Formats: sequence, C-alpha cells, structure tokens
Amino acid sequence: MEQRAVIYTKFGLFELTGSEKGIATVHRLDYEESITEDLPKVLRKCAQQLNAYFAGKRTSFDLKLDWEGASEFNKKVWRVLLDVPYGHTISYGQIAKLIKNPQAYQAVGLANKHNPIAIIVPCHRCIGKDGAMVGYSGGGVDIKQELLRLENPMSFAIQGKLF
Repeated sequence: MEQRAVIYTKFGLFELTGSEKGIATVHRLDYEESITEDLPKVLRKCAQQLNAYFAGKRTSFDLKLDWEGASEFNKKVWRVLLDVPYGHTISYGQIAKLIKNPQAYQAVGLANKHNPIAIIVPCHRCIGKDGAMVGYSGGGVDIKQELLRLENPMSFAIQGKLF
C-alpha cells in the first residue's frame, strides 16, 4: 500500500510517496501543507537521507526506487542520472549518447521533466550543452542552481560585484 508524507527541509516542503516496492515520488511543494508528524516506516529512511543531503552530510542515496508505469526510455535516462557523481553535471546530449540515441536530447529533457523522484534521481545535474541552467521541474532554475551550489560550491557560486 502506498504511503504519503510531507517533510520540511531547508529547501522547503517535500511530498514523499512510496511503498514496500520503493520510493515512488519526491517532489517539492509550492503550497503550504501540514508536516507529517509520524512518518510511515517506508518513507522514514528517505526523509532521513534527504535531510542529510540538504545538510551537506550525504552525497548519495541508498533507497529502493519504484518506477512502476514509467516508459523504458525514461528509465534508461534516470539510470544514467543515478550514475552522475555528486557535484558533477551532464548535458542532455551526453545522456542521449550514453543511451545510444544521440538525437534524443529533447526526449531526454522530457524524461527529466517527468522524473517523479527529484533529487534522489538527480535530474538537477543535467544542464544544457553550453552549461546553461535549462529548466527544472523540481522547483525552477533557482532551486536547480541552489542544489548544484550545495553539491559543488566552487563551481556553481554566483559571482558578486566589487563595486
């Protein structure tokens, strides 16, 4: 049976869903909702690992994932994303080449857009070939930039003005 919880993080409220099969969704809420006081057992580990990641104390996740109903193409893209190291990025075109479909970079973008398990499946690490912060369905480009800055502050710091 699928369980649901809402947790508070330094990046805002997140809704988690999952079952004994694994985590099915992780997405940032853009509206207020009550925080779940007693987390269901199947979601507790996910919440703990997300909070450790946001605190800069975790660089990878050890969770079962439930991609039931997803297309094989999307699963291929998401598997590649799982292999992108913490603090690194990859382009849509690079992913398309890795899945042996080099012309499918736009479809890779759609797969990222439909990634139901944000942050755990790190679609925020996927950027445009010129390094542009291209879209992020997990909360917008600002959140994507913040996540990348969390993972690699030297590469993704915003430069200020001296005068």
